[in-house]
Amino acid sequence: MSILPAMTATPYTDTGAPGVRMPKAGATDTARAAKAGRQFESMFMSQMFQHMFEGIKTDGIFGGGSGEQMFRSLLVDEYGKMVASKGNGIGIGSAVQKMLLSHQEVQ
Repeated sequence: MSILPAMTATPYTDTGAPGVRMPKAGATDTARAAKAGRQFESMFMSQMFQHMFEGIKTDGIFGGGSGEQMFRSLLVDEYGKMVASKGNGIGIGSAVQKMLLSHQEVQ
């Protein structure tokens, strides 16, 4: 009894490099690429919001201080996550997902 039929049942893609074979993109790869795209878009939007919030001055008596400085970055990160998770965001996440999946296809 040979183990070769079990190994050939998995679809593989040729990468062009001798001896290196990559698995084809499946449903789990698509989900992982979508998650990576959302995470990238979230990080990108957080960086953009961080620059937007740098110019905003804090309130006098009830605002400011080291506490607001510390928690503002967390708030900005959550804003970025919200933008990336709602619908299509600004489209960067879907572009990253398409690029990741295109690198896994047969060329």
